Amino acid sequence: MSRLICVPSVVLLFVAFILLLLVSISTPFLRPLDITRVKFNTPVSVEGISTTQLRLGIWAWCTEQGGGFACGPTARSYSVNVANQQTISHTWTRALIVHPIAAAITLIAFALSFSQHLLVMLLASLTAFLAALMTLVAFCIDIALYARVHQVMHRLTGVTENTDTAPGFWLTLVSFILLLIAGCTVCFGRRRQLRATQPATPVSSGLLARDPETAQVSGFQPATAPPPVTGARPWYKRGFRRNY
Repeated sequence: MSRLICVPSVVLLFVAFILLLLVSISTPFLRPLDITRVKFNTPVSVEGISTTQLRLGIWAWCTEQGGGFACGPTARSYSVNVANQQTISHTWTRALIVHPIAAAITLIAFALSFSQHLLVMLLASLTAFLAALMTLVAFCIDIALYARVHQVMHRLTGVTENTDTAPGFWLTLVSFILLLIAGCTVCFGRRRQLRATQPATPVSSGLLARDPETAQVSGFQPATAPPPVTGARPWYKRGFRRNY
């Protein structure tokens, strides 16, 4: 593959993998990279902890408390009870595991993108599109979680809150766009290499060839002009004959 085509696809896949990896680590290990964030104007009890901020990540929830953070137990899925009124159940957090799966598929596509073999390039393109599809699914799950949290917080009585998307939400979207572009770049690079490896189309031979030497076909000789007639009278003298 041409270097101008290969390098962008490798870079895009690498950046997408790093972003998905960071999102996959998420809260509570990387608290700034949560998916959904809720800010309360007044302290609210979250799982028995009085807090003004709630962060929902992939592996756990975290609350801000006196300048620090207190997080729940790390698990593949978790639930959160807010103000002893509303609960975000395991159903809405269980599907967040798709983020690490998308990161793993992106890593495979990144490793395959270094090869210039046609079959491996095809696999790299398909794997990049598969990673983009899984990332899109993860982003849809993030949207569903945000919508659910917004609905739950809106039902709270006597509580003023602001539910918003967090950095991990937008990093997932950026990763999807990068993977989609990377898959197209690898695919176009493969087509360019196929064109470069194919032999050039031969020039048509026979009567339509421009070169007279290639116009000879078996059993065919090009017509030659008859030799000029010497001693012939000019045409303007052919009708007149002098008699002496």
